Amino acid sequence: MNRRARNFVGVILTFGWLVIYALVMMAVGAIVFGAQRPGYTHLLFYVIAGAGWLPVAMLIIRWMAKPDGPRDG
Repeated sequence: MNRRARNFVGVILTFGWLVIYALVMMAVGAIVFGAQRPGYTHLLFYVIAGAGWLPVAMLIIRWMAKPDGPRDG
């Protein structure tokens, strides 16, 4: 797969991952914390969860940035 195709697939994968991750973390936050907890616990959870998608995105970006092989043209 050449770099242009990897970039296209990588953008789709990154966007899909981010949407699914955000929806799951919102559901987890609502279930675990509910409305009974103080606001700072919500803030702490969402700050940590907000950075949780980055390792997967970094792997996808690293894959997208690979140089083309000799057969990719």
